[in-house]
Amino acid sequence: MRIAFLVAPEGVEQIELTDPWMALADTGEIPQLISTEPGDIQAFHHLDKADTFPVDQTVKEADVADYDALVLPGGVANPDALRMDADAVRFVKGFFDAGKPVAAICHAPWTLIEADVLHGRTLTSWPSLRTDIRNAGGDWVDEPVKICDGGPNILITSRKPDDLKVFNEAITAELARNTG
Repeated sequence: MRIAFLVAPEGVEQIELTDPWMALADTGEIPQLISTEPGDIQAFHHLDKADTFPVDQTVKEADVADYDALVLPGGVANPDALRMDADAVRFVKGFFDAGKPVAAICHAPWTLIEADVLHGRTLTSWPSLRTDIRNAGGDWVDEPVKICDGGPNILITSRKPDDLKVFNEAITAELARNTG
């Protein structure tokens, strides 16, 4: 299966990109890096610059139909930039409209809020998003990972890098369930 990882050109938390990427690649999935601009993206270790990664496709070129699931890594700047990009928001909403699995960690639900897809859903995130999620019609819980299937698709969310092990397990299990 092809899995879209949507990130801004700068600001993604590196471990929230690379850890799920490797977990999915290890199960035979094909991760693809999608961004709002071509070239390379700049990842961060919290506030410090980390590695760069080549973009496979821009979000303007990307088609939801070509992907089986979407992963939204966090970092504070990354989802803040994505939620201000109409093409990125439309791409995210397209996965919900198509009933495809979406996974988001840390601050990534900011982009989900902008896509207006949280009504009636229960999810988790970095704690500072609690009020934003509630204001967007979602129900926020403080759990390491939350799987919400109260809609046409599965939404998997997690709070922070410390929760990556259970986040990755939830993503790989859900994708295996959907194909098996």
